[in-house]
Amino acid sequence: MLDIYPHLKDERGQNESGRRLFLAGAVSTLLSVYSAGEVEAEDGLDPGGLTFRDFGTPDNGASFNRDDPMLPGGPNPPPARVLSIDNAGGFARVRFDMIKVDLALPLGWRTMEDPERGIGFSPDRRYRVIVWRLDFAFEGVKDAEQYAATKMGAIRARRPGVRTQGRKLTDGTFLIVYEDVPPTSQGDSGNRTVFDVVYTKPGEPKQGALVTLGVPVADTERGLKLLAILKQNIDFSW
Repeated sequence: MLDIYPHLKDERGQNESGRRLFLAGAVSTLLSVYSAGEVEAEDGLDPGGLTFRDFGTPDNGASFNRDDPMLPGGPNPPPARVLSIDNAGGFARVRFDMIKVDLALPLGWRTMEDPERGIGFSPDRRYRVIVWRLDFAFEGVKDAEQYAATKMGAIRARRPGVRTQGRKLTDGTFLIVYEDVPPTSQGDSGNRTVFDVVYTKPGEPKQGALVTLGVPVADTERGLKLLAILKQNIDFSW
């Protein structure tokens, strides 16, 4: 099992396109997943020397304006708005207007958005990041911690083969790792690892956001490093 604790070891299923994965009446028992062995004060999210350049293709941002008739949103799903291109850094900063989020993504990637989420993905679609806004009351939980705990339990109950770990990071967000997630999209060649980061809106504990990154199992360590980079380069217009 992947160990996300750095002092022990160096680096849905989950449905990457859905949120409401809770089991009715399970909240009180599922909160116990945050045992002493699962919650750590240290983040352990470190790019390990990697940058956006290690995950993209230097194309001066051309990919972000390219049409693709095979995208799930139809022949012309709206892409995110490009705010800036950093060729030296190997990334573009994009704006998902519908959910009011700015995110840096590697050059060569693609984006699309709908009223509920923003999506970024690598050219081969093996790496996929999705950003949602969360209303914890609507999801049937009281806050980010309960959301994270409940979702972990719901995933384990629905797909017993998926292994999960979760912990609170020093900035107050919650990190969840799902291992051995069955293929979630057409074209996936095997099981995947999915990372969730659950955010709370400052001053409003009943509102938040969810960032999900899915990668092939073989790329789990690289995925965790990419997650660290993405987390350092996201801005919510709360």
